[in-house]
Amino acid sequence: MIRGRIAIVALLTGLNFLNFIDRAVIAAVLAPMKHDLGLSNFEAGLLNSAFLIGYFATCPLFGFRADKATRKGLITLGVLIWSAATVASGLATGFWMLLAARVVVGVGEASFAVLAPTIIDDVTPPERKGSALSTFYLAIPLGYALGYILGGAIAKNWEAMVGPGVLTGWRGAFLVVGGPGVVLALTCLLIAEPKRKLADAKAKLVDGLREIGEIPLFRRAVYGYIVFTASVAGFSYWATDFLLGQFPGKLDVETANRWFGLVLIAGGAIGTYIGGQLANRALRREAVAADEPHDTLANKRAINGLLKICGVGMAIAAPLAAVGFLVPGPAAFFALAFLIDIGLFMSTSPIAAACLRSVPAERRASAMAATIFAIHLFGDLWSAAALGVLLDVFEPRVAMLALPIAFAGSSYLWWPRKREAASQVPEARVHAQT
Repeated sequence: MIRGRIAIVALLTGLNFLNFIDRAVIAAVLAPMKHDLGLSNFEAGLLNSAFLIGYFATCPLFGFRADKATRKGLITLGVLIWSAATVASGLATGFWMLLAARVVVGVGEASFAVLAPTIIDDVTPPERKGSALSTFYLAIPLGYALGYILGGAIAKNWEAMVGPGVLTGWRGAFLVVGGPGVVLALTCLLIAEPKRKLADAKAKLVDGLREIGEIPLFRRAVYGYIVFTASVAGFSYWATDFLLGQFPGKLDVETANRWFGLVLIAGGAIGTYIGGQLANRALRREAVAADEPHDTLANKRAINGLLKICGVGMAIAAPLAAVGFLVPGPAAFFALAFLIDIGLFMSTSPIAAACLRSVPAERRASAMAATIFAIHLFGDLWSAAALGVLLDVFEPRVAMLALPIAFAGSSYLWWPRKREAASQVPEARVHAQT
């Protein structure tokens, strides 16, 4: 059995790494895939929507089920499903078959994305939660980056590696990244889950969602997260396609993905680390205990501190992105993208901690599920396709300016409200007197 906190975090982080490699590969091979299958930008964007339909539609079911029972079996099943469906994506013969495969990938990834953070939260003491979650979410920039790098390299060099006539390069990329998940999935069955308070087995899904939906801090965290997810999804999905269109003589599919991936590794890792350390500080400053009730003054202040970190990161990213889509050469774009990624990934650990800490302990899996459901239904389910429409209608540099506007919007939604701070003063005095 796997019992140690470090071992559990390492295993789940490794699987998250594979998770985001898969998500990035489709963006890395978008240009050759569109050409091979004759897809419009709108149809290419719908492939991302298909993944998200499977993803967000099943999140509440996994979360509700996990609040009542063990989680490792659901995680194992999910990883096996997404790995097999990724391989099927590379074997698709047309748009509709590829669309169906991406839906199934989303179903598999849903169980892991909902449940893994809750296990990490359970096994980690409060003063280490920011670091543990930042380690787990470090797999996002690293996985995305390697997905871009691998996808671009395989798409260009597949025939040289396996010989002519054995599929095409973009198909080979899906086959390569789909296999490892099957091996790692079975190791999840060895996790010794920590004891926790379980929700009533007879409780209804709608009652649990209503309970967490009535918590103001949880709602504000999710509202900002929706806009963040929509904008980041559009950026990550269309960035390399944008670069290939703007700088055709300076970049090819391999170099565009390699440099975008390397910048993402550097900026994303730095941003995730900074966000995790600031999250640790926010929780330590308020002396939040492991079993701290979600509605205490200390916990509310800690959550506001976490959301402010997210707001600062997006405030950094917004103006830099506006400039980045207008620069005349790829070197300037990549330099700005490095700084943009730092700002974007400052949010990954704090927002997860905020969503988990703002609800009762027995509702955390449901809260994570509801969060994922909301950010995908109202966020990136439609954003890649919508940006594809803008790219079909407007000049690409103009269309991409929709992203920094959205970055600024998420910063505004996350920023602490003066009325919330004012409402906490009387409560603080009451606590002091007692």
